[in-house]
Amino acid sequence: MSKRPARCYTEIDRPPYTRREYVRGGPDPKIRIFDMGNRQGKFDLRGDLIIEERCQVSHKALEALRISVNRNLSTMMGKDDFRFVIHVKPFHILRENRMMAFAGADRLQDGMRRAFGKPVGRAARVHDGQVICSIWTYDTPKNREILKKILRIGGSKLPRPSRVKLVSEGNSD
Repeated sequence: MSKRPARCYTEIDRPPYTRREYVRGGPDPKIRIFDMGNRQGKFDLRGDLIIEERCQVSHKALEALRISVNRNLSTMMGKDDFRFVIHVKPFHILRENRMMAFAGADRLQDGMRRAFGKPVGRAARVHDGQVICSIWTYDTPKNREILKKILRIGGSKLPRPSRVKLVSEGNSD
C-alpha cells in the first residue's frame, strides 16, 4: 500500500495535530536545514516567496523547495553571496486511515470503525500572504533577475500559487 497523493493533504479541514507526546511513532520531517548560505553577510536586497492561498505544505515539498533553490543559488551566485531562510516549519502531523484494495480485503479491515488514522507525514500550515522563504543578496540588476527566476522555480514546488516580492533594504552601518 502506498501513500496517498499530496493533493489529499493540502486542505486545512481539521484542527492542528501537533502534540508529539500524544503521537506514537510519528515520522520525523525530511527537512532539517532551514538557514543556508552566508549568515554573517550584509546584504541589501531581499526576495520573498509569498503563498497566495491557505493550505498545508508537506515536509517533502519544503525539502524539494530547499534543494532546488539552494542548488540554483550556489551555481548562479556562489556560496558566499546569498543567505537563504525557510520561515515555515512542518509541525502538523498528517494521518491516514489506510484501506486495503485487493480481493478479500473486506474480511481484513473495519472500514470507518476506529478511523482516527496513523501518522504518515508532516506538514506546515500556511495562510494567504505568508512568506514561505526569503533570500538576501547584493542589489544588482543581474541578482534581481536571478532572484526572480530562482524563487519562481521554488514556487513551482508548492501546492498552491505563489508570488515573488523583491524588497531593497538600506544597509545602515
